[in-house]
Amino acid sequence: MTLRSTWSPQPWRAAIRDEWIDYNGHLRDAYYTLLASEAIDDLMEQVGLDAAYRAQTGGTLYTLEIHAHFLQEVKRDDAVTVIMRPLGADAKRLHVLCEIRCPRLEDPAAVVEVLLLHVQQQPAPKSAPFPAAVAGRLSAWLADSQPVAAKHRSRAMGLQRRGGGS
Repeated sequence: MTLRSTWSPQPWRAAIRDEWIDYNGHLRDAYYTLLASEAIDDLMEQVGLDAAYRAQTGGTLYTLEIHAHFLQEVKRDDAVTVIMRPLGADAKRLHVLCEIRCPRLEDPAAVVEVLLLHVQQQPAPKSAPFPAAVAGRLSAWLADSQPVAAKHRSRAMGLQRRGGGS
């Protein structure tokens, strides 16, 4: 019997702050991406790209592209949970979907799709492969995940293979 390694991140949770609410009484559009960004920071901690890793190696994630789909309103009294879903990964890049959910809503309030690049910042920023342990966790996460419904995907974002390289 072969045991397969599995890994998946825990959801990230946050309360909505008064200053994030706009004149329509719901979450201002920019804060949906802030929620996704903070959830990605938490994902970095969980996957092994934490503060100690960043300090020791100079490695981090840079955001290459971000798409937000606003599906339902988030209100002041909502608490949100961001569930991360992997859409793809290669040696240097990670493509994730952040589902922003509220307990009062059956479907996501928003989805934020993000393309990330692993970068070594010293001596000058340059893309670099993920460390083996991180790559293993990302691979296991992707292998164990269910496909994401097309209705929540952006139309032109994804990992495109370049000829002759990774």
